[in-house]
Amino acid sequence: MKRIVAGIVLSSASVMSFAGTAGGEGCGWGQMLFDGQSGTATHVLALTTNSSTGNNTFGVTSGTNGCNASGTISYGGKEMVNVGLFMDEFSSDVAQGDGEVLSAVAVSLGVAPEDREHFKASMHENFATLFPSENVTTEDVLAAIWSVMQNDETLAVYVS
Repeated sequence: MKRIVAGIVLSSASVMSFAGTAGGEGCGWGQMLFDGQSGTATHVLALTTNSSTGNNTFGVTSGTNGCNASGTISYGGKEMVNVGLFMDEFSSDVAQGDGEVLSAVAVSLGVAPEDREHFKASMHENFATLFPSENVTTEDVLAAIWSVMQNDETLAVYVS
């Protein structure tokens, strides 16, 4: 069940879209082969072409294949962890200091097994910070999680 919840937590995140693409726009053979085309299948095929042949890695390091490393990479999607679908269950788990959704979020954030109990305890101790009102949004909860983790000596390594 934990794997299902973790998978849903991760898969419910929005589709990643890079505002500044690694290697620059048009980097790799996949971009060249599918230039001017659109659609999910086309994007998947272009990405698969690039990743399976390693040509964009070569392009970035050699300055060929339409690639360059001069731009800044930026992420234009939402956070990778989405607790919005399980807000009620997550808040209940945080209030109790344990539960499947809380464990799934810890796993999704990459918290090592030896630190997960500490993560759960820290979230529990900061329940009022994570959920200051009934109308708290997913973005507010995620921001509070990051803040709590950044201010915790053990958990700060996972958000740096």
